[in-house]
Amino acid sequence: MLEELGIRILNEEARHLFRQAGADVDESTWMARIAPEMVEAALSTAPEVFDMHGAAERYRVTLGEDNIAFVCVGGAPHVSDIDRGKRPATLEDTRNLIRLSEHFDVIHLQSPNVESQDIPVHLRHLHVTESQITLSGKPHFIFSRGSGQVSDAFEMTRIARGLTMPEFEERVWCYTVINTNSPRQLDVPMCQGIIDFARAGQMSVITPFTLAGAMAPITMAGALVLQHAEALAGITLSQIVRPGVPVMYGSFTSNVDMKSGSPAFGTPEFVQAAFGAGQLARHIGIPWRGSAATASNAPDEQAVYEFLMSAWGSVLGGVNMLIHAAGWLEGGLTGSLEKFILDVEMLQIFAEVFDPLGADEAELSFEAIASVEPGGHFFGCEQTLSRYQEAFYEPLVSDWDNYGQWMENGGLTATQRANGIWKQILDRFEPPPMPPERVEALKEFIRRRTAEGGSPI
Repeated sequence: MLEELGIRILNEEARHLFRQAGADVDESTWMARIAPEMVEAALSTAPEVFDMHGAAERYRVTLGEDNIAFVCVGGAPHVSDIDRGKRPATLEDTRNLIRLSEHFDVIHLQSPNVESQDIPVHLRHLHVTESQITLSGKPHFIFSRGSGQVSDAFEMTRIARGLTMPEFEERVWCYTVINTNSPRQLDVPMCQGIIDFARAGQMSVITPFTLAGAMAPITMAGALVLQHAEALAGITLSQIVRPGVPVMYGSFTSNVDMKSGSPAFGTPEFVQAAFGAGQLARHIGIPWRGSAATASNAPDEQAVYEFLMSAWGSVLGGVNMLIHAAGWLEGGLTGSLEKFILDVEMLQIFAEVFDPLGADEAELSFEAIASVEPGGHFFGCEQTLSRYQEAFYEPLVSDWDNYGQWMENGGLTATQRANGIWKQILDRFEPPPMPPERVEALKEFIRRRTAEGGSPI
């Protein structure tokens, strides 16, 4: 497909780079036709596994092989909770989701979560980046909305982490998501994002937006073919710019509701596409990003079963980075605080499932079995008494009381209980410490860049 049909490249610098590397580029149509040899050369340099770094060693995240990183909702323009309903997101909403993501160790990376619509776009990147790197020590996300904004966010990262330029470029501290304009097109800011992140040694997640029946063929096999071609084009560009720079194979293939054209998630087709995407990513030896999405408009039963179908499809497909894993609602248009908590419960259960069972002599429990008479019970045996406090997963949201006790405690649903949990966490939140001089340097940088007019997209 890349060799015979090609892909349209709207960014002039990207076309120049492809042409220099040997692609057949038509300037009249902006189409680039890429030979298999060029793709194979790029794949030979892209790493199969790499680390992302944060404020301290405990924040290091390994991507690739059999590692999985969970990331919360990203890019939603709205936020919701059961107290105030759905509303345009503000910077404080963004900061609250950063705080929740920092609190739970099962959320491994920060994300764009919800858009701070009370901050003008030419200044938004300054305040969102400051929020990520002062409220959290985890590796963070930067939107690719032009070189100016990316450069500002890189400089703020260096200030916050106390890095020289060489120290910044030799490790991965932040990442971006690159969405292709399916079918077969890479636009100006997405190409520029690949270029800017690759030059700085930072990670791009190349994610085609291939919804079967809309921006991709109606067959899932055809949608995967298109996804694969577009992902390969973006990965190839990253390696042309800087061979060996970390990059991820992203997938977002699902189907649409053929009655309305709206995206559908948690469907059988989504799961099949996830299995296929995982196989394709392993075939080319690149870490794979998937999603845990739902089309539900509320944190209800539909949200849960669609999330679990999406998440299990991705996990069983071998995903390395699961984006939108906490808080995603309404096909990505809303970030829900209650659903964030409900999803974290499920992610923590996944994490416990991943922990291998022990099988040493004590775990096999022969002595414990011998100590209990036939027809007896194990509540009072020595093994139970020594282990009961930490033997099993302790739920975050689930209520295991009987009906009478549950009613005495208010008869709260899981969503209502989740509401109380996020409020309690935010009320008690303390950000990780940062040297005062770095905090002041960040504020001064924001003051200066604001006075200079920020950076338009």
